[in-house]
Amino acid sequence: MNALAFAWRSLVRQPARAILGVLGVAAVGALLFDMLLLSQGLITSMRDLLERSGWDIRVAATELPGRSGRLTGATAMAERIAALPSAKSVLIVRTADARIERSSGRPIDATFQGVARRSREGASITPPWTVTRGRDARGSDEAVIDTTIAEAAGVDVGGRITLRASCSADREALPPARLTVVGIAEFPFAGPNEAALGGSLETLRSACGGNAADDADLLLVTSAGESRETAAAIREAVPGVHALTNDDVVGRLQQTGFTYFRQISAVLTAVTVTFAVLLISVLLTVSVNQRLGEIAALRALGFSRSRVVADVLSESALIVGLGGLLSLPLGVALASGLDRILKGMPGIPADLHFFVFEGTALAVHLGLLAATALIAALYPMRIVSSLPIAATLRNEVIG
Repeated sequence: MNALAFAWRSLVRQPARAILGVLGVAAVGALLFDMLLLSQGLITSMRDLLERSGWDIRVAATELPGRSGRLTGATAMAERIAALPSAKSVLIVRTADARIERSSGRPIDATFQGVARRSREGASITPPWTVTRGRDARGSDEAVIDTTIAEAAGVDVGGRITLRASCSADREALPPARLTVVGIAEFPFAGPNEAALGGSLETLRSACGGNAADDADLLLVTSAGESRETAAAIREAVPGVHALTNDDVVGRLQQTGFTYFRQISAVLTAVTVTFAVLLISVLLTVSVNQRLGEIAALRALGFSRSRVVADVLSESALIVGLGGLLSLPLGVALASGLDRILKGMPGIPADLHFFVFEGTALAVHLGLLAATALIAALYPMRIVSSLPIAATLRNEVIG
């Protein structure tokens, strides 16, 4: 009988202890797996979200005291960037607070995204939303809305909404604007509890009573070649702005906003691995101490020192292996619940995830579990390898 089969029989003979060990490893393994997903999940999700958007450069105003944080003269600036040989298209984006009136109940607070396009002939431009039903807004009295607005206002494609928009810091008493809903869309950069609608920049300015200046929150640029070269050309053509590539945005997030989650992940990973090592080590040590007479008898019958050591290591591997298998579906379920909770924080885009599966996270998880099985078995293996056969058998007979 090989060492693995012998270790399995030892576990079956002590079902309570074996189940306790497996469930303990499953619990800490699930937490360990989630912490590994969390360590790079936000960065991976943000990078994927940026790459799926279709733009690779974001142009924003330089933050200076006394400035509004918006790009002034956005139309001329977008035309200047679109004229660069390395730029394919430019999207002007301006947001405004809006209230959508309902026949009954409170108005719906929403964010209105107005866009204007500048591009070379034949170049397609992706808006900052994805139409799931209907079509994109093209006219000055058309808009696309998300499902939150559609359900709350009871409006579908072809219906009409009445809204009041505010393009300045103070609420204006503006006349309501009537818009036709031509599509239902998803807004990936909107929060999960944030209602959003989109249309042309002309529509937004009209809803604001025509008092919106030629400002923009940002310009989204699609480069024709290398994004870093295009960003450098933009900074040279339009001094005083930030032109950030997708890699720049992700790099800044790694250095600032997401460091906290990586630190939490590292601390909890160390704690869970330590707990797993202690748990398995204690269980194996108790099991070995209760079977010292049996192990001594096996040594007397011809079992080598390396064989009994292999039996203990195999027992540890079985406990950790079975617990590790259970930890994967348990970790996925736990990550799903935690992801929903964390996405409830304000300012988190609906399509951004804190826990993202990666092959490297699974590989590290398996590696840490294998190391746990080995380290936890070191002390019990030392006990059986140095066991005095004659003295142990005599003590068993006398006892």
